Amino acid sequence: MKRAYTPRDITSKKYECIPWTGKWYNAFGAPTLTETWFICGASASGKSSFVMQLAKRLCEYGTVLYMSYEEGMRKSFCERMEREHMNEVQGRFRVAVDDSLDELIARLAKPKSPHFVIIDSFQAAYWTYAQVEALIKRFYKKSFIFVSQEYKGQPLGKAAVRLKYLAGVKVRTNGFRAYCQGRFTGDAGSSYIIWEEGVLRTTNNII
Repeated sequence: MKRAYTPRDITSKKYECIPWTGKWYNAFGAPTLTETWFICGASASGKSSFVMQLAKRLCEYGTVLYMSYEEGMRKSFCERMEREHMNEVQGRFRVAVDDSLDELIARLAKPKSPHFVIIDSFQAAYWTYAQVEALIKRFYKKSFIFVSQEYKGQPLGKAAVRLKYLAGVKVRTNGFRAYCQGRFTGDAGSSYIIWEEGVLRTTNNII
């Protein structure tokens, strides 16, 4: 019979969390360094820019591997990297565009492999939910960040919906804000401003 844990067992457990402050902490709390993220949002909502900004910030805490399955190395992707000044984190940021799942697993199994892995997008990777679940369990000391396409305001596909529930940090972008729907912040309405001018253009509100 497997062990059942007492409240003391659970509350005494130590967790290593992302030590960020300011607007990142205010919007997303303090997720663990091994948490799974799920990011979705409609087209032109600021999602891609948010993911790149998140990637840059995470470079402060470990190496980031960006799996650009959907966009590849298109001009728009390169321009976004330039806009976010990703050259400033060149030593901790890498991009791959066509790894199969087996190739990604082999990459992650190597010593000193990236700690944060961004999958953009889940749909373009063509993985099943079972494959993702196995990947997360195998590399449980890493953090996986899944970017999802949307259809009518919901993640596209049943597997993506299941993945959203699996993730501890759920983020949806809308109107150039990123809203946290995860488990690490008590403020359900908290948000991270992706692009201030874009927010002003869409809402006419003063930030």
